[in-house]
Amino acid sequence: MHVLYFHQYFNTPRGAGGIRSYEFARRLMARGHKVTVVCVIDDTDPLDIPGAADAPVRRGNIDGIEVIQFRLAYSNYQSLPRRALIFLRYAARGAGLALKSDYDVLFATSTPLTAGIPGILARVLRGKPFVFEVRDLWPELPKAMGVVTNPIVLGAMSCLEWMSYRCASACVALAPGIGEGIARRGRKSLPIAVIPNAADLDLFSPGRRENLKLDGAGPKDFVAVFTGAHGLANGLDAVLDAAAELKKRGRRDVLLLFIGDGKMKPMLVARTKREGLDNCRFMGLMPKQQLNELIQCADAGMQILANVPAFYYGTSPNKFFDYLAAGLPVINNYPGWLADLIKANNCGIAVPPNDAGAFADALCRLADNRGLRDEMAANARKLAETQFSRAKMADKFVDWLESVCARRTPAGLQSFK
Repeated sequence: MHVLYFHQYFNTPRGAGGIRSYEFARRLMARGHKVTVVCVIDDTDPLDIPGAADAPVRRGNIDGIEVIQFRLAYSNYQSLPRRALIFLRYAARGAGLALKSDYDVLFATSTPLTAGIPGILARVLRGKPFVFEVRDLWPELPKAMGVVTNPIVLGAMSCLEWMSYRCASACVALAPGIGEGIARRGRKSLPIAVIPNAADLDLFSPGRRENLKLDGAGPKDFVAVFTGAHGLANGLDAVLDAAAELKKRGRRDVLLLFIGDGKMKPMLVARTKREGLDNCRFMGLMPKQQLNELIQCADAGMQILANVPAFYYGTSPNKFFDYLAAGLPVINNYPGWLADLIKANNCGIAVPPNDAGAFADALCRLADNRGLRDEMAANARKLAETQFSRAKMADKFVDWLESVCARRTPAGLQSFK
Protein backbone atom coordinates (compact mmCIF):
# COMPACT_ATOMS: atom_id res chain seq x y z
CA MET A 1 0.00 0.00 0.00
CA HIS A 2 0.97 3.65 -0.42
CA VAL A 3 0.95 5.66 2.84
CA LEU A 4 0.69 9.45 2.63
CA TYR A 5 2.35 10.35 5.95
CA PHE A 6 1.81 13.84 7.39
CA HIS A 7 4.34 14.88 10.03
CA GLN A 8 5.05 18.60 10.20
CA TYR A 9 8.35 18.13 12.10
CA PHE A 10 9.85 15.13 10.30
CA ASN A 11 13.44 14.35 11.35
CA THR A 12 16.15 11.82 10.52
CA PRO A 13 18.94 10.47 12.77
CA ARG A 14 21.21 13.15 11.30
CA GLY A 15 19.10 15.81 13.00
CA ALA A 16 18.40 16.75 16.59
CA GLY A 17 14.69 15.89 16.84
CA GLY A 18 12.66 12.75 17.39
CA ILE A 19 12.86 10.09 14.69
CA ARG A 20 9.69 8.08 15.35
CA SER A 21 8.20 8.90 11.94
CA TYR A 22 11.48 8.19 10.15
CA GLU A 23 11.76 4.74 11.74
CA PHE A 24 8.09 3.94 11.17
CA ALA A 25 8.40 4.94 7.52
CA ARG A 26 11.51 2.77 7.13
CA ARG A 27 9.75 -0.21 8.71
CA LEU A 28 6.76 0.25 6.39
CA MET A 29 9.10 0.17 3.39
CA ALA A 30 10.86 -2.92 4.73
CA ARG A 31 7.48 -4.62 4.71
CA GLY A 32 6.92 -3.73 1.06
CA HIS A 33 4.93 -0.50 1.35
CA LYS A 34 5.53 2.89 -0.24
CA VAL A 35 5.73 6.00 1.96
CA THR A 36 5.47 9.68 1.10
CA VAL A 37 6.16 12.03 4.01
CA VAL A 38 4.82 15.60 4.01
CA CYS A 39 6.72 18.01 6.27
CA VAL A 40 8.07 21.56 6.60
CA ILE A 41 11.53 23.10 6.65
CA ASP A 42 13.24 22.26 9.95
CA ASP A 43 16.50 24.01 10.78
CA THR A 44 17.36 21.29 13.32
CA ASP A 45 17.51 18.75 10.49
CA PRO A 46 18.07 20.38 7.07
CA LEU A 47 17.06 17.53 4.77
CA ASP A 48 19.20 17.01 1.70
CA ILE A 49 16.45 17.60 -0.85
CA PRO A 50 17.18 19.00 -4.32
CA GLY A 51 15.74 22.32 -5.37
CA ALA A 52 16.21 26.00 -4.73
CA ALA A 53 16.49 26.94 -1.06
CA ASP A 54 13.65 29.43 -1.42
CA ALA A 55 11.32 27.13 -3.41
CA PRO A 56 7.83 26.92 -1.86
CA VAL A 57 7.84 23.12 -2.27
CA ARG A 58 10.72 20.68 -2.56
CA ARG A 59 10.58 16.97 -3.34
CA GLY A 60 13.25 14.36 -2.87
CA ASN A 61 14.22 10.95 -1.55
CA ILE A 62 15.66 10.51 1.95
CA ASP A 63 16.91 6.98 2.67
CA GLY A 64 14.23 5.57 0.37
CA ILE A 65 11.44 7.75 1.78
CA GLU A 66 9.73 10.11 -0.66
CA VAL A 67 9.61 13.52 1.03
CA ILE A 68 7.53 16.58 0.14
CA GLN A 69 8.71 19.63 2.06
CA PHE A 70 6.86 22.95 2.36
CA ARG A 71 8.84 26.13 2.97
CA LEU A 72 7.18 27.11 6.26
CA ALA A 73 9.95 27.83 8.74
CA TYR A 74 8.82 27.15 12.32
CA SER A 75 10.42 27.93 15.67
CA ASN A 76 9.38 27.71 19.33
CA TYR A 77 10.65 31.27 19.66
CA GLN A 78 7.80 32.53 17.45
CA SER A 79 4.65 34.04 18.95
CA LEU A 80 1.59 31.84 19.38
CA PRO A 81 -0.37 33.61 16.60
CA ARG A 82 2.60 33.22 14.24
CA ARG A 83 2.87 29.51 15.02
CA ALA A 84 -0.88 29.06 14.62
CA LEU A 85 -0.69 30.64 11.16
CA ILE A 86 2.06 28.20 10.14
CA PHE A 87 -0.03 25.28 11.43
CA LEU A 88 -2.97 26.37 9.30
CA ARG A 89 -0.85 26.99 6.21
CA TYR A 90 0.67 23.51 6.52
CA ALA A 91 -2.81 22.01 6.86
CA ALA A 92 -4.10 23.95 3.85
CA ARG A 93 -1.21 22.90 1.61
CA GLY A 94 -1.47 19.36 2.89
CA ALA A 95 -5.18 19.29 2.13
CA GLY A 96 -4.38 19.98 -1.51
CA LEU A 97 -2.16 16.90 -1.63
CA ALA A 98 -4.71 14.79 0.25
CA LEU A 99 -7.44 15.64 -2.26
CA LYS A 100 -5.37 15.18 -5.41
CA SER A 101 -2.69 12.55 -4.77
CA ASP A 102 -2.90 8.83 -5.40
CA TYR A 103 -2.45 6.81 -2.17
CA ASP A 104 -4.14 4.08 -0.14
CA VAL A 105 -4.17 5.43 3.39
CA LEU A 106 -3.50 8.85 4.92
CA PHE A 107 -1.62 8.82 8.22
CA ALA A 108 -1.29 12.09 10.16
CA THR A 109 0.56 12.68 13.42
CA SER A 110 0.11 15.59 15.77
CA THR A 111 1.11 18.01 17.15
CA PRO A 112 -0.30 20.33 16.00
CA LEU A 113 -3.91 19.24 16.01
CA THR A 114 -4.37 20.89 12.62
CA ALA A 115 -2.26 18.11 11.09
CA GLY A 116 -5.44 16.06 11.01
CA ILE A 117 -7.29 18.43 8.66
CA PRO A 118 -5.98 16.78 5.45
CA GLY A 119 -7.09 13.42 6.83
CA ILE A 120 -10.56 14.67 7.68
CA LEU A 121 -11.01 16.01 4.15
CA ALA A 122 -9.60 12.86 2.56
CA ARG A 123 -11.99 10.73 4.60
CA VAL A 124 -15.10 12.84 4.03
CA LEU A 125 -14.57 13.85 0.39
CA ARG A 126 -12.70 10.84 -1.01
CA GLY A 127 -13.52 8.01 1.37
CA LYS A 128 -9.84 7.35 2.03
CA PRO A 129 -8.79 5.52 5.21
CA PHE A 130 -7.47 8.06 7.72
CA VAL A 131 -5.37 7.05 10.73
CA PHE A 132 -4.66 9.77 13.27
CA GLU A 133 -1.72 9.57 15.69
CA VAL A 134 -2.19 11.71 18.80
CA ARG A 135 0.95 12.86 20.61
CA ASP A 136 -0.76 15.32 22.98
CA LEU A 137 -4.39 15.85 23.92
CA TRP A 138 -5.55 19.18 22.51
CA PRO A 139 -7.13 21.42 23.68
CA GLU A 140 -6.83 19.81 27.13
CA LEU A 141 -3.07 20.34 27.40
CA PRO A 142 -2.73 24.00 26.29
CA LYS A 143 -5.82 24.86 28.37
CA ALA A 144 -4.36 23.18 31.48
CA MET A 145 -1.07 25.03 30.98
CA GLY A 146 -2.82 28.36 30.52
CA VAL A 147 -1.18 28.82 27.11
CA VAL A 148 -4.55 29.17 25.36
CA THR A 149 -7.34 30.89 27.25
CA ASN A 150 -9.53 32.43 24.54
CA PRO A 151 -12.88 30.56 24.69
CA ILE A 152 -13.43 30.93 20.95
CA VAL A 153 -10.05 29.40 20.14
CA LEU A 154 -10.56 26.62 22.69
CA GLY A 155 -13.99 25.93 21.23
CA ALA A 156 -12.59 25.73 17.69
CA MET A 157 -9.84 23.36 18.85
CA SER A 158 -12.35 21.18 20.68
CA CYS A 159 -14.47 20.99 17.54
CA LEU A 160 -11.46 20.03 15.42
CA GLU A 161 -10.46 17.37 17.96
CA TRP A 162 -13.97 15.88 17.86
CA MET A 163 -14.00 15.87 14.06
CA SER A 164 -10.55 14.27 13.89
CA TYR A 165 -11.56 11.36 16.12
CA ARG A 166 -14.97 10.95 14.50
CA CYS A 167 -13.58 10.93 10.97
CA ALA A 168 -10.57 8.71 11.70
CA SER A 169 -10.66 5.07 10.67
CA ALA A 170 -8.41 4.37 13.68
CA CYS A 171 -6.18 6.23 16.12
CA VAL A 172 -2.74 5.71 17.62
CA ALA A 173 -2.07 7.16 21.08
CA LEU A 174 1.42 7.72 22.48
CA ALA A 175 0.45 7.31 26.14
CA PRO A 176 -2.27 5.53 28.13
CA GLY A 177 -3.98 8.78 29.12
CA ILE A 178 -4.09 9.89 25.51
CA GLY A 179 -5.79 6.65 24.52
CA GLU A 180 -8.39 7.14 27.23
CA GLY A 181 -8.95 10.74 26.09
CA ILE A 182 -9.54 9.62 22.51
CA ALA A 183 -11.96 6.94 23.69
CA ARG A 184 -13.99 9.55 25.60
CA ARG A 185 -14.34 11.81 22.57
CA GLY A 186 -14.35 9.33 19.69
CA ARG A 187 -17.09 7.01 18.54
CA LYS A 188 -17.49 3.75 20.45
CA SER A 189 -16.34 1.60 17.52
CA LEU A 190 -13.09 3.56 16.97
CA PRO A 191 -10.04 1.27 17.10
CA ILE A 192 -7.27 2.79 19.28
CA ALA A 193 -3.74 1.45 19.77
CA VAL A 194 -1.39 2.77 22.47
CA ILE A 195 2.11 2.78 20.96
CA PRO A 196 4.51 4.95 22.99
CA ASN A 197 7.79 6.38 21.86
CA ALA A 198 10.66 3.94 21.71
CA ALA A 199 14.25 3.28 22.64
CA ASP A 200 16.70 3.49 19.74
CA LEU A 201 19.01 0.68 20.81
CA ASP A 202 21.33 1.11 17.84
CA LEU A 203 21.71 4.87 18.30
CA PHE A 204 22.00 4.90 22.08
CA SER A 205 24.03 2.50 24.19
CA PRO A 206 25.67 2.50 27.62
CA GLY A 207 29.11 4.09 27.80
CA ARG A 208 31.85 4.61 30.37
CA ARG A 209 31.85 7.54 32.78
CA GLU A 210 35.59 8.10 32.36
CA ASN A 211 35.00 8.92 28.69
CA LEU A 212 32.76 11.90 29.45
CA LYS A 213 34.05 15.06 27.79
CA LEU A 214 32.51 17.99 29.63
CA ASP A 215 34.41 21.13 30.53
CA GLY A 216 34.71 21.56 34.28
CA ALA A 217 33.60 18.03 35.15
CA GLY A 218 36.08 16.08 37.21
CA PRO A 219 36.38 12.27 37.08
CA LYS A 220 34.58 11.90 40.41
CA ASP A 221 31.80 14.40 39.73
CA PHE A 222 28.25 13.15 39.30
CA VAL A 223 26.63 14.43 36.08
CA ALA A 224 22.85 14.37 35.50
CA VAL A 225 21.66 15.33 32.02
CA PHE A 226 18.46 16.77 30.56
CA THR A 227 17.95 16.70 26.78
CA GLY A 228 15.32 18.27 24.55
CA ALA A 229 13.11 21.33 24.46
CA HIS A 230 13.60 24.12 26.99
CA GLY A 231 10.00 25.33 26.87
CA LEU A 232 7.30 26.36 29.29
CA ALA A 233 5.93 22.81 29.42
CA ASN A 234 9.29 21.41 30.53
CA GLY A 235 9.32 23.24 33.84
CA LEU A 236 13.12 23.38 34.03
CA ASP A 237 13.09 25.94 36.82
CA ALA A 238 12.50 22.91 39.05
CA VAL A 239 15.99 21.68 38.17
CA LEU A 240 17.48 25.08 38.93
CA ASP A 241 15.69 25.02 42.29
CA ALA A 242 17.42 21.70 42.99
CA ALA A 243 20.72 23.21 41.82
CA ALA A 244 20.28 26.01 44.37
CA GLU A 245 19.56 23.44 47.08
CA LEU A 246 22.67 21.46 46.16
CA LYS A 247 24.74 24.61 46.39
CA LYS A 248 23.38 25.31 49.88
CA ARG A 249 24.45 21.80 50.90
CA GLY A 250 27.93 22.33 49.51
CA ARG A 251 27.55 19.50 46.95
CA ARG A 252 29.83 20.91 44.30
CA ASP A 253 30.40 17.39 42.96
CA VAL A 254 26.90 17.20 41.44
CA LEU A 255 26.60 18.86 38.01
CA LEU A 256 23.44 19.39 35.98
CA LEU A 257 23.76 19.42 32.19
CA PHE A 258 21.08 20.84 29.86
CA ILE A 259 21.24 19.94 26.16
CA GLY A 260 18.81 21.50 23.70
CA ASP A 261 17.02 24.75 22.97
CA GLY A 262 13.71 26.49 23.46
CA LYS A 263 11.92 29.68 24.34
CA MET A 264 12.76 29.48 28.05
CA LYS A 265 16.46 28.78 27.62
CA PRO A 266 17.66 32.43 27.70
CA MET A 267 15.76 32.96 30.96
CA LEU A 268 17.16 29.76 32.48
CA VAL A 269 20.72 30.75 31.58
CA ALA A 270 20.14 34.24 32.96
CA ARG A 271 18.89 32.80 36.25
CA THR A 272 21.95 30.59 36.70
CA LYS A 273 24.17 33.63 36.23
CA ARG A 274 22.08 35.80 38.52
CA GLU A 275 22.06 33.21 41.33
CA GLY A 276 25.59 31.94 40.76
CA LEU A 277 24.46 28.40 39.95
CA ASP A 278 27.82 27.28 38.59
CA ASN A 279 26.74 23.65 38.95
CA CYS A 280 24.63 24.03 35.80
CA ARG A 281 25.92 23.67 32.23
CA PHE A 282 24.10 24.46 28.97
CA MET A 283 24.75 23.08 25.50
CA GLY A 284 22.90 23.49 22.20
CA LEU A 285 21.02 21.08 19.99
CA MET A 286 23.03 18.20 18.53
CA PRO A 287 22.38 15.27 16.19
CA LYS A 288 21.36 11.97 17.78
CA GLN A 289 24.71 10.29 17.11
CA GLN A 290 26.61 13.11 18.78
CA LEU A 291 24.10 13.23 21.62
CA ASN A 292 24.70 9.58 22.44
CA GLU A 293 28.45 10.13 22.71
CA LEU A 294 27.73 12.58 25.52
CA ILE A 295 24.77 11.19 27.45
CA GLN A 296 25.98 7.58 27.42
CA CYS A 297 28.84 8.68 29.65
CA ALA A 298 26.67 10.65 32.09
CA ASP A 299 25.51 9.29 35.44
CA ALA A 300 21.74 9.90 35.24
CA GLY A 301 19.01 11.31 33.02
CA MET A 302 16.42 13.85 34.15
CA GLN A 303 12.80 13.46 32.98
CA ILE A 304 11.30 16.84 33.82
CA LEU A 305 7.90 18.42 33.13
CA ALA A 306 5.86 21.21 34.64
CA ASN A 307 3.44 20.05 37.33
CA VAL A 308 0.36 19.84 35.12
CA PRO A 309 -1.96 16.86 35.83
CA ALA A 310 -2.68 16.49 32.09
CA PHE A 311 0.97 15.46 31.72
CA TYR A 312 0.82 12.60 34.21
CA TYR A 313 -0.61 9.99 31.87
CA GLY A 314 -0.74 12.04 28.68
CA THR A 315 2.85 12.33 27.44
CA SER A 316 5.47 10.00 25.98
CA PRO A 317 8.76 11.96 25.94
CA ASN A 318 11.51 10.87 23.56
CA LYS A 319 14.19 11.75 26.08
CA PHE A 320 12.94 9.18 28.59
CA PHE A 321 13.47 6.35 26.12
CA ASP A 322 16.85 7.76 25.07
CA TYR A 323 17.94 7.62 28.71
CA LEU A 324 16.79 4.01 29.00
CA ALA A 325 18.64 3.00 25.84
CA ALA A 326 21.81 4.73 27.09
CA GLY A 327 21.56 2.82 30.36
CA LEU A 328 20.96 5.85 32.58
CA PRO A 329 19.02 5.83 35.85
CA VAL A 330 16.15 8.28 35.42
CA ILE A 331 15.12 10.96 37.91
CA ASN A 332 11.49 11.87 37.25
CA ASN A 333 9.75 14.84 38.91
CA TYR A 334 6.03 14.23 38.35
CA PRO A 335 3.59 11.35 38.99
CA GLY A 336 2.02 9.26 36.28
CA TRP A 337 2.71 6.27 34.07
CA LEU A 338 6.43 6.95 33.67
CA ALA A 339 6.91 7.35 37.42
CA ASP A 340 5.03 4.06 37.90
CA LEU A 341 7.24 2.41 35.28
CA ILE A 342 10.41 3.66 36.98
CA LYS A 343 9.31 2.34 40.37
CA ALA A 344 8.13 -1.02 39.03
CA ASN A 345 11.42 -1.64 37.22
CA ASN A 346 13.80 0.00 39.73
CA CYS A 347 15.45 2.02 36.98
CA GLY A 348 15.54 5.42 38.66
CA ILE A 349 13.93 7.62 41.30
CA ALA A 350 10.55 9.37 41.10
CA VAL A 351 10.29 12.50 43.24
CA PRO A 352 7.28 14.72 44.05
CA PRO A 353 6.69 17.81 41.90
CA ASN A 354 8.02 21.18 43.01
CA ASP A 355 10.11 19.66 45.81
CA ALA A 356 13.68 20.92 45.45
CA GLY A 357 14.78 19.10 48.59
CA ALA A 358 13.52 15.71 47.37
CA PHE A 359 15.07 16.34 43.95
CA ALA A 360 18.43 17.16 45.54
CA ASP A 361 18.12 14.10 47.79
CA ALA A 362 17.64 11.86 44.76
CA LEU A 363 20.69 13.34 43.02
CA CYS A 364 22.83 12.92 46.14
CA ARG A 365 21.57 9.38 46.72
CA LEU A 366 22.71 8.32 43.26
CA ALA A 367 25.95 10.29 43.49
CA ASP A 368 26.86 8.62 46.79
CA ASN A 369 25.90 5.05 45.89
CA ARG A 370 27.71 3.66 42.86
CA GLY A 371 26.24 0.20 43.38
CA LEU A 372 22.68 1.51 43.31
CA ARG A 373 23.49 3.58 40.26
CA ASP A 374 24.89 0.59 38.38
CA GLU A 375 21.90 -1.57 39.32
CA MET A 376 19.41 1.02 38.10
CA ALA A 377 21.44 1.60 34.93
CA ALA A 378 21.33 -2.10 34.07
CA ASN A 379 17.59 -2.19 34.74
CA ALA A 380 17.06 0.84 32.49
CA ARG A 381 18.77 -0.79 29.53
CA LYS A 382 16.93 -4.06 30.17
CA LEU A 383 13.59 -2.23 30.13
CA ALA A 384 14.54 -0.56 26.86
CA GLU A 385 15.44 -3.89 25.28
CA THR A 386 12.50 -5.94 26.54
CA GLN A 387 9.58 -3.52 26.30
CA PHE A 388 10.44 -0.42 24.31
CA SER A 389 12.82 -1.27 21.51
CA ARG A 390 12.28 0.71 18.32
CA ALA A 391 11.98 -2.55 16.35
CA LYS A 392 9.20 -3.83 18.59
CA MET A 393 7.24 -0.58 18.51
CA ALA A 394 7.71 -0.15 14.74
CA ASP A 395 6.51 -3.69 14.06
CA LYS A 396 3.43 -3.12 16.20
CA PHE A 397 2.73 0.08 14.31
CA VAL A 398 2.99 -1.57 10.88
CA ASP A 399 0.87 -4.53 12.01
CA TRP A 400 -1.76 -2.11 13.27
CA LEU A 401 -1.80 0.00 10.12
CA GLU A 402 -2.02 -3.07 7.89
CA SER A 403 -4.91 -4.44 9.92
CA VAL A 404 -6.74 -1.11 9.79
CA CYS A 405 -6.45 -0.99 6.02
CA ALA A 406 -7.54 -4.61 5.78
CA ARG A 407 -10.44 -3.82 8.16
CA ARG A 408 -9.45 -6.57 10.55
CA THR A 409 -8.76 -4.34 13.55
CA PRO A 410 -10.95 -4.94 16.62
CA ALA A 411 -12.55 -1.86 18.10
CA GLY A 412 -11.46 -0.61 21.49
CA LEU A 413 -8.33 0.49 23.30
CA GLN A 414 -5.29 -1.74 22.67
CA SER A 415 -2.32 -1.72 25.08
CA PHE A 416 1.27 -1.39 23.89
CA LYS A 417 2.35 -4.47 25.87
